[in-house]
Amino acid sequence: MKKPKTITLLVALLFGIGFSANANPGTGHVDHTAWNTLLQKYVSADGVVNYREMKKEEDVLNTYIGKLGKNTPEKTWGENEKLTYWINLYNASTVSLILKNYPLKSIREIEKPWDIVFVKAGDKEYSLNDIEHEIIRKEFDEPRIHFALVCAAKSCPPLLNEAYDADKLDAQLHQQGVKFINNPKKNEIAVDNIKISKLFDWYKGDFTKEGSLIGFLNGFAKTKISADAKIGFMDYDWSLNE
Repeated sequence: MKKPKTITLLVALLFGIGFSANANPGTGHVDHTAWNTLLQKYVSADGVVNYREMKKEEDVLNTYIGKLGKNTPEKTWGENEKLTYWINLYNASTVSLILKNYPLKSIREIEKPWDIVFVKAGDKEYSLNDIEHEIIRKEFDEPRIHFALVCAAKSCPPLLNEAYDADKLDAQLHQQGVKFINNPKKNEIAVDNIKISKLFDWYKGDFTKEGSLIGFLNGFAKTKISADAKIGFMDYDWSLNE
């Protein structure tokens, strides 16, 4: 029997579940509104985070993360919906880890921050490394996730000041790539000589699955790079992105 629409909506409200236009009929996903609101309030358009003020709403963030933990992706979810879930969980958990240890000048002041097992999703607990390398990179063929996952450092791609949304994920990832690659503080792009983020060295295999690294960069760079351009890498600034 088909459930009445009013009952379906009531269940959604009670359990913090929303419905995506791109999802299969009846497929639920976690409502990311709380995370979106925090990002809009405390993260600038350039990805600078006001951790001092966000600390005052740490309980709101942790409640959101808890809801994600109780509503994990299902097989019936679309790929964008699943990826959106894991990106938002990763980023919110990274910010939560910073707030828990705030004040600090770098995430590296926390001992092995990416190996701490503290993120609960379903009946399992994960580290940030688990989510990035064992779930996101392993299950999704999407190199642009490196522009979305925040590591809370100034040299990282900027934290997007809105939650990732399955309905516009492709546009958000492309936007992040354009913003990151064309930022002269993150990458120095010229026709014949480029000095780029260490991300492109650390994860070169992710960016070159379908061609060359320069070919990948040219999908975002406003200055088109020569195929035989000299490539160098910038030093990585691990100072907190505040």
